[in-house]
Amino acid sequence: MTDHRITSTLGTLWPVRLFYRAAVGRLFHRYFRVVAADTDALRAEVFRIRYEVYCEELGWEDPAHCPDGQEVDEYDGHALHSLLLHKPSNSYAGCVRLVHVPAEPADSQLPFESACRGRLYDDVYGPLARDRRVVGEISRLAVRERFRRRENERHHPEGQVPERNGRTDPRRKTPPIAMGLYLAAACSGLQAGKEGVFALMEPRLARRLRTYGLHFRQVGDGIEHRGTRAPFYISRDDLYGRISPRVRGLLDVVCGDVRFERRD
Repeated sequence: MTDHRITSTLGTLWPVRLFYRAAVGRLFHRYFRVVAADTDALRAEVFRIRYEVYCEELGWEDPAHCPDGQEVDEYDGHALHSLLLHKPSNSYAGCVRLVHVPAEPADSQLPFESACRGRLYDDVYGPLARDRRVVGEISRLAVRERFRRRENERHHPEGQVPERNGRTDPRRKTPPIAMGLYLAAACSGLQAGKEGVFALMEPRLARRLRTYGLHFRQVGDGIEHRGTRAPFYISRDDLYGRISPRVRGLLDVVCGDVRFERRD
C-alpha cells in the first residue's frame, strides 16, 4: 500500500474511531454513573452490597462476622471506594475499592501480597512494588445478583466480561458492568498519583480483558482462592496506550465521574 493510500485510510478510520469512542461512553452514561463512596453513608452502602453478594448470595463470608449486615475487613480504612449507580432504577448495582498501602506499619501489605506469599515472581513483581506509594490494588468488586442475569454470571460476584470477538451481541445494550467497575478503581488510583494497580483475578478474566486492550501482566503463580486466581498488574502507560476505542470511551466517562465525584 502506498504512503498516500495509508494516510488516506488512517484519515478515514480515526473519525470513525473517535465517534465510536464517544458513542460508547454516552451509551454507558445513559444507564450508569460512577459515584465516589467518600462519606460514611455511601461507604455503608458499599459494605451492604458486599454483604449481600459475599455473605447471602455466594456464602463466601460468614454472616456471623458481619452482625450489622455490612461486610468489612482490615483494608477498608485505607481504600478508595466506588459505587456504580444504575440510573433507571436509582439504585446501586455494584461496588469496588482501590486499596493503597498505609504509611504505618512499615511492613503493611496489599491484600494480594498476603494471599500470594511465596508465589510472586520476584524479578517481575519486585521492581513494580519497590515504591509502595505509587501502587494500589483493585479488590472486593461485587455486583448485585439482579444485575448478574446473563448466562454463567450467577456464581461470579463481578459478573462476566465476554471475550471481544468483533461481533455484537444484540442482547447486550451496555458494556459489561464489571468493566466499568474495574475502570472506576483504576481511575481512582491514577488520579491519586498511582503508576499502576494490581488485581487478583482469574487468568481467564485477564485474557478476556486483554481482548479489549486492557493488558494486565501476570506477576505470580496462580493460587486457590475461590477458584484459581493469579496476581496481575497494569501500568498507567499500558492502560492508556493499548486500550480499544470502545473501552477508551468507557474510560473517558468513568474517569470524568471519578474526577467530579472524588472529594477526599
